[in-house]
Amino acid sequence: MLKGKIVLISGASSGIGAITASMLAERGAIPVLTGRNVERLKKQTASIQGECSYYVMDVTKTEDVESTVDAVIAKYGKIDILLNNAGYGQFETITSMPVEQFEAMMDTNYMGIVRCVKAVLPHMQERGEGHIVNVASMAGKIGSSKSTSYSATKHAVLGFTNSLRMELRPQGIHVSAINPGPIDTAFFALADPSGSYVKNVSWFMMKPEYVSRAIVRVMEKRTAELDLPRTASIGIKLYGLFPRMADVLFGGLFNKK
Repeated sequence: MLKGKIVLISGASSGIGAITASMLAERGAIPVLTGRNVERLKKQTASIQGECSYYVMDVTKTEDVESTVDAVIAKYGKIDILLNNAGYGQFETITSMPVEQFEAMMDTNYMGIVRCVKAVLPHMQERGEGHIVNVASMAGKIGSSKSTSYSATKHAVLGFTNSLRMELRPQGIHVSAINPGPIDTAFFALADPSGSYVKNVSWFMMKPEYVSRAIVRVMEKRTAELDLPRTASIGIKLYGLFPRMADVLFGGLFNKK
């Protein structure tokens, strides 16, 4: 099902973006890796067994996104799947985090997705098909201390994704959300430099390969939404039904930052 598909991936120079690109190539897809670090992009594309390419792209710059999408369309003639994976987090209290950092995180995590979708969507609409996959987070459904900024960006991603799915369904374009919990990647080098949160949730952390395999399955099955790990979906449903009770039961776990 993925053979020959052109998959544009943001945030693909490392972590789950890079691993997903490799897995897609193994299935015959053609991943197009993007990110800000050209050396990392070169290294990742060189390691992929199969056809692929890379472009330097900063999702906070509209001109970057638009020119990259134009270049991919010019080279391949289409973009079948857009994987919006670029993003970062910083765990700080609301009093210690400057407003500028709130703005910067929203600009990357949420507006970066908006820019990529706005650039790719007209091409998908012209063809009457396509698939947009947005990497959100469990933090977009369950808040925790020192996560006011990050959780807000992921809530925004989920709201955008759910509305976009309804809007594009009649046009033959599928929209999916991936909501992972903690993943063992370099994400925490910035988000949790002290290592205290990682230490407290190490038993719960997922390997990036597990998450990437799940992302590929979502692309294959066009699943609308997936919470990871799967056991977390039970907690998320409980939180939706009984938020105050869930705060009491699980708040101590997620607040260990």
